[in-house]
Amino acid sequence: MSNLKTLQAQFEEYKSRGLTLNMERGQPSDSNFDLSLPILSAVNETNYITDSGVDIRNYPGGVLGLREAREMFCEQLNVSADEVMLGNNSSLELMSRFLTWALLNGVKGSASGWVSQSPKLIVAVPGYDRHFLLAKALGFELVTVDMTPSGPDMDAVEALVKQDASIKGIYFVPTYSNPTGDTLSEAFARRLITIDAAAADFTIFADDAYSVHHLEDNPSPAPNLLAIAKETGHAERVILFGSTSKVTFASGGIGLAGMSTDNIGYWSRAMSAQTIGPNKAEQWRHVLFLRNYPGGIGGLMRAHAAILKPKFDRVQEVLNRELGNLDLATWTQPRGGYFVSLDTNRPVASRVVELAKQAGLALTPTGATYPDGIDPDNKNIRLAPTRPPIEEIEPAMEIVACCIKLASAEADAAGN
Repeated sequence: MSNLKTLQAQFEEYKSRGLTLNMERGQPSDSNFDLSLPILSAVNETNYITDSGVDIRNYPGGVLGLREAREMFCEQLNVSADEVMLGNNSSLELMSRFLTWALLNGVKGSASGWVSQSPKLIVAVPGYDRHFLLAKALGFELVTVDMTPSGPDMDAVEALVKQDASIKGIYFVPTYSNPTGDTLSEAFARRLITIDAAAADFTIFADDAYSVHHLEDNPSPAPNLLAIAKETGHAERVILFGSTSKVTFASGGIGLAGMSTDNIGYWSRAMSAQTIGPNKAEQWRHVLFLRNYPGGIGGLMRAHAAILKPKFDRVQEVLNRELGNLDLATWTQPRGGYFVSLDTNRPVASRVVELAKQAGLALTPTGATYPDGIDPDNKNIRLAPTRPPIEEIEPAMEIVACCIKLASAEADAAGN
């Protein structure tokens, strides 16, 4: 009990500082945004005709997006320019269109739309709250499997998909997963792509949001999902998504969808029924800006990493210093992406988030990394160190550590 009193006193001292800190959402910092400020003036009244002769002021240009932009951004998804479709602002908008169309009309090769089949999607947990919200809002039933260091638990995925034809796909982040930072392994990728599915139109919806968001030099390449799919005779099974939301501006980016050329034919017809085409002015200014940026997209991402990596390093330093030998929590050490996933050893995550708020630190709400906002073990906390300035990371993480110690001590004192 004396230890509990000591921790309570330490917590009260943090509260007395009157701090206002926030590690709730995985947003870029202003310093990250500043790297792309020249994009605002990249297009003007003298350069609105593209290299291929498209006038960005008019309708023509196609539902797939500008050729120059497709040639530039296809590498982000490890596909060719003929295998990528561009959309507006965010990958989430494209994913919503694809999933909605699949419900109404199916994917390429479907006998009918999915909505009449009580469709289910597999999602990996802990995972991305926006995936869960979108899929649930559209009416999909979500079936969870654990995220492992090699990707979604493939033993569980295989068992589920083989026996249930209403499972129409899997929806997950393959590279630097949100929030764990885990990346799909080559072995797991091949098992997933060649899976024996009861649903003939089983589809892999892979949101590769962080494919270029490396924190370290010389990163290990992630599996090329579309290349494996084509090699194994399952080219139509994979649909990849991505965006420039954390490459340039979160509010004004480009969505990406990568797939086989046969799928491009199917989905371009689907998109043509819904839109004349995406924002060509946005695409063209991205092309002009990134052409002139030293090192192009790779150079810009290295500049982002130079800002972000010290923040992630500071998170690890404080957690190791404060919790490293206490058997109170475990956490990931991502090599890219935007988050650190922490699990308390005791079921106290909600109490940690509550205490942190009292001490002036906003954390991601408990359960956000699970469907319906319910973490069945009450242990997972998503840490988002990207938005705050680096000088705020250490005090924020010290509060996290103090709250974990206090909540764990409270649980022990209560016999939980």
